[in-house]
Amino acid sequence: MRLKIIGSAAGGGFPQWNCNYRLSRAARSGVAGVHSRTQSSIAASADGAGWVLFNASPDIRQQIAQTPELQPALDAPLRSTPIRAVVLTNADVDHVAGLLSLRERQPFAIYATTQVLATLEANSIFNVLDPSLVPRRILPPGEELAICDADGHDTGVAVESFPVPGKIALYLEERSQPDANFSSDAGDTIGVRIAGAGRRGSVFYIPGCARIDATLRARLANAACLLFDGTVYMDDEMIAAGVGQKTGARMGHLAMSGDAGSIAGLADVRIGRRVFVHINNTNPVLDENSAEHAAVKAAGWEVARDGMEMEF
Repeated sequence: MRLKIIGSAAGGGFPQWNCNYRLSRAARSGVAGVHSRTQSSIAASADGAGWVLFNASPDIRQQIAQTPELQPALDAPLRSTPIRAVVLTNADVDHVAGLLSLRERQPFAIYATTQVLATLEANSIFNVLDPSLVPRRILPPGEELAICDADGHDTGVAVESFPVPGKIALYLEERSQPDANFSSDAGDTIGVRIAGAGRRGSVFYIPGCARIDATLRARLANAACLLFDGTVYMDDEMIAAGVGQKTGARMGHLAMSGDAGSIAGLADVRIGRRVFVHINNTNPVLDENSAEHAAVKAAGWEVARDGMEMEF
């Protein structure tokens, strides 16, 4: 099984188009150790020929252009793609908007929870993906499911989905109740365990998570690899940076640092490789020369970059 991180940033990417915070300025200026990143997505393949995407970001065209494995083969038909399926972990814009760029009557399958599929169904713009060519299939929670292409052929990639603490998508919030609790533990946000047919190893992909509870800790015990929500380093960093009024918790994301953060929360859980993904443009770990980046590395974590590849 091969896995590629094709997008490692949170919504908006890095640098975000309208962000003039110091980190975005550094990325635009080419400062050493500060690298641009596209929005959150990974790709997995059991044979190196067919690929399953996990989330379809608004940057998907750029990500395909930067990833030869996701481009049509030289000897392929005039209209073709090695992308066999897309698995969605929630309905956030940075995870579903890229579906609209895959609209050229190209067969592939979409897998998601009933809540996320209902959101797609309620937005008629997604009908540009003809259901007769792009079937939408339910990810049953707690069951390992073989991911198949549009014609039902097994890709060799198997997925077990499970709900994680999170929140509903921003555009689904009730604007008349800005202070309401929009958190959800019922499948609006999921994590996935990705495995191959031989099940020699697997990776957990959880790009959005609001807290770590006993159930999640038990699930991750003895994991070979974890790709985990690294949106913010400190819960209030967007406020401190002067670029927003929301905490990480309000956005449905757990901070890396602090007694209640993900580093501390998973410190005593046996996990082989730990990688932070979905990193916001205010997160100081984006600067490889920062004390925060050094602290993350010292705690045994890696900070994902676009193009990072692993095998398991």
